[in-house]
Amino acid sequence: LLGGLGQLGVGLAKLLRKHFGKNNVILSDIRKPADNVFYSGPFIYADILDYKNLREIVVNNRITWLFHYSALLSAVGEANVPLARAVNITGLHNVLDIAAEHNLRLFVPSTIGAFGPTSPRDPTPDLCIQRPRTIYGVSKVHAELMGEYYHYRYGLDFRCLRYPGIISADSQPGGGTTDYAVQIFHDAIKTGKFQCNLKPDTRLPMMYIDDCLKATLEVMEAPAEALSMRTYNISAMSFTPEELAQEVQKHVPELQVTYNVDQVRQAIADSWPMNFDDRNARRDWGWKHDYDLPELVTTMFSFLGSDSRIAQAN
Repeated sequence: LLGGLGQLGVGLAKLLRKHFGKNNVILSDIRKPADNVFYSGPFIYADILDYKNLREIVVNNRITWLFHYSALLSAVGEANVPLARAVNITGLHNVLDIAAEHNLRLFVPSTIGAFGPTSPRDPTPDLCIQRPRTIYGVSKVHAELMGEYYHYRYGLDFRCLRYPGIISADSQPGGGTTDYAVQIFHDAIKTGKFQCNLKPDTRLPMMYIDDCLKATLEVMEAPAEALSMRTYNISAMSFTPEELAQEVQKHVPELQVTYNVDQVRQAIADSWPMNFDDRNARRDWGWKHDYDLPELVTTMFSFLGSDSRIAQAN
């Protein structure tokens, strides 16, 4: 797992270790892991811009599956385009070459951000115009196309899911446009006040992290002949900040929500899908989500709220 200390990596490592055995899953990143991560299974330093080191890791550990999570997200990428280009594009090229050379099954996540203002937004199908307006989105379209090309050209077993906004309790927001939907829970618990940086009616596809990780394992385990394509949309729910706030207020009635729109994030969100059409994933490899909005909110509070104002009030 490359870039494994981000929002998804630690959770995915946990799921994969449960499934395949603790020592059969190696987590890696360029940052120092927390104690609980370091002691929960093998962890190594890996920089996706260091081609030689990556090869060494694959050879020495006889790697068979590679999950490539190293990336700069949408809002952060816009603030540092050269770095986003290096990590999201050059890093991908290193990973593709190594995966092809050593016959690995490669997973690269894509995103709702791989679509742009000219894509159909409601719903957005698997195949349509993709002209994103962020370096993050452009690099993900590039990844989808390169992965498919390597599949046809070299037989690389490339698999890719377009994730919606992912909501999880055990990570801090990481500079994505959908991060408001994680922030609202932290703020509801800490201060009872939440300032949203998107307009109240901005509808975006969202998913609880457990569904996202489940989908990732399922698409990797699917027999190759079941896959009619190499990149799939996956969907669970779509909501607006206003709808999320109303659901959160059922748990924290005193929550005060104000809107202070961040023009960069709003422009990004306005160019993204409102609803994801994921019928191909549901048909080809049996994708089903478990969490809708009410379950999502209840679950987030059960994780975050145990030592909070809410628990004390209750």
